[in-house]
Amino acid sequence: MTRLRIALAQINPTVGDLDGNVAKICAAYDQAEEAGCDIVAFPELAITGYPPEDLVLKPGFVADNLAALAKVAARTRRCAAVVGYVASDRDLYNAAAVCSAGEVMGTYRKRLLPNYAVFDEARYFTPGDASDPYELYVIGGVKVGISICEDVWSPTGPLAEQAAGGAELNININGSPFHAGKAGTRERMLATRAADASCALAYVNQVCGQDELVFDGGSMVFDADGELVARAALFQEELLITDVVIEPVYRKRLLDPRGRRTEEPMRVVMVSEQPVAHAEPAPTRLAPVPSADAELYDALVLGTRDYVRKNGFSDVVIALSGGIDSTIVACVAVDALGPDHVHGISMPSRYSSEGSVTDAYDLAERLGIEIRTIPIEPAFASYLDMLAPSFDGKPADLTEENLQSRIRGTTLMAMSNKFGWMVLTTGNKSEMAVGYFTIYGDSVGGYAVIKDVLKTRVYDLCRHVNERAGQMIINESVLTKPPSAELRPDQRDDQSLPPYEVLDPILRLYVEDDRTTGEIIELGHDEAIVRRITRLVDINEYKRRQCPPGVKVSTKAFGKDRRLPITNGYR
Repeated sequence: MTRLRIALAQINPTVGDLDGNVAKICAAYDQAEEAGCDIVAFPELAITGYPPEDLVLKPGFVADNLAALAKVAARTRRCAAVVGYVASDRDLYNAAAVCSAGEVMGTYRKRLLPNYAVFDEARYFTPGDASDPYELYVIGGVKVGISICEDVWSPTGPLAEQAAGGAELNININGSPFHAGKAGTRERMLATRAADASCALAYVNQVCGQDELVFDGGSMVFDADGELVARAALFQEELLITDVVIEPVYRKRLLDPRGRRTEEPMRVVMVSEQPVAHAEPAPTRLAPVPSADAELYDALVLGTRDYVRKNGFSDVVIALSGGIDSTIVACVAVDALGPDHVHGISMPSRYSSEGSVTDAYDLAERLGIEIRTIPIEPAFASYLDMLAPSFDGKPADLTEENLQSRIRGTTLMAMSNKFGWMVLTTGNKSEMAVGYFTIYGDSVGGYAVIKDVLKTRVYDLCRHVNERAGQMIINESVLTKPPSAELRPDQRDDQSLPPYEVLDPILRLYVEDDRTTGEIIELGHDEAIVRRITRLVDINEYKRRQCPPGVKVSTKAFGKDRRLPITNGYR
């Protein structure tokens, strides 16, 4: 029996910031070395940040990434480090370097390259294959195999092959993006892989926001029976240190009813023969599992914080209407950036209700953020006067409604330009799906916080805010009043759309599950409503293409995750 001390460096890298990423890696490495760890693992492509996308098409960037890896390797001492980087050898590879004693001891090249959903790895990398044989690294007397992200999702992939070749522990480094419910699925999958291979498994994931993607961390360690040994928190940087007891597993493998695998012995690289001796075992760390609402909310906070800060902004501005969407965006922004960095603008028109204005001010006071009022009536009246000769004889319609929204968008951008604040848009996924928003109006902004959150889930998140605070942050009136854009007298959303309780299930099926119109009708949904809604989704693709990026939290978000043609005759 061998007790190996492992550190999983759940860090927040920035794509392209090679110096900053090296600094984070070295700082975590020093902590692991000081704690007497035998090995510390860093996320997938930790040197470059993940995903680097077309940056890897620049030869200079790849060369700089190799120089950065050399700096990390030179920093290493006894504790071995597994570090993700871009390898270059006639082609590019998504790779992991095993570093110790100031040098790179070996390299593993990712075998299974995902090329679905948000992943485009086949665009950039060549997979490792049989001409690139596996190596096992003896670290602290334990035979360690290396794998990268997708490699571990296949039941017959590299983990199983390395275990059959003698690996007792597998280090799996990841850039695994978040979507609601994924953490539980991922944990069950990893436990199964470890148990099936009779091989301990250490999974490390980055924790950051990168454009539309959020990476949730949740690094974990499993023993050879698939039992969870340690788990890091979601959405927080952390150096998870734990001891893994490595016991002989040949008896379990001999008795496996699926039969024995007889792989050829693999090349073995000696790193360290004995583990570091410790008087006491490392404390057990099993971070709690958050509720579904807390998980979703925390993902929005992390995605917003990293997008704003990593793009050089300190402050944001939000159109505070008193409605539920701007309310939740303001709450997320405060938790992401702090109240001193969030600015609300109330822009009432002739159709704004007194209750909405009051709700906006009540929210601002409870959150501790600045709010100012800029009425749009003077500009709206001027536009109507200016356009009156051209509109003579035409009744008021959507044109006048959109004018108000575009005036508000212009006002927000003026504040952004003057004070350097990023505009956060407040549209939700339900509205974006059916085009129930004004292009160049309420779609104007730098980041769309809830663009992947259906309207019904927005209500859940608002209740979560109140429950978490243990007091009324969001007025009950915000949760109970009928949703309205307030662009005409007594306007309500359900005058233009089905109730969101009817709309959202159809959108889930059509957008996230890729069901056809006919299939959704067969599931029992009203035919007329389904045909109308799916048509609205299709014809508004052009509008969504012109919207800002936002946090992806579902299995399929608008943006790089869902790529349908604008010109599209299929119905």
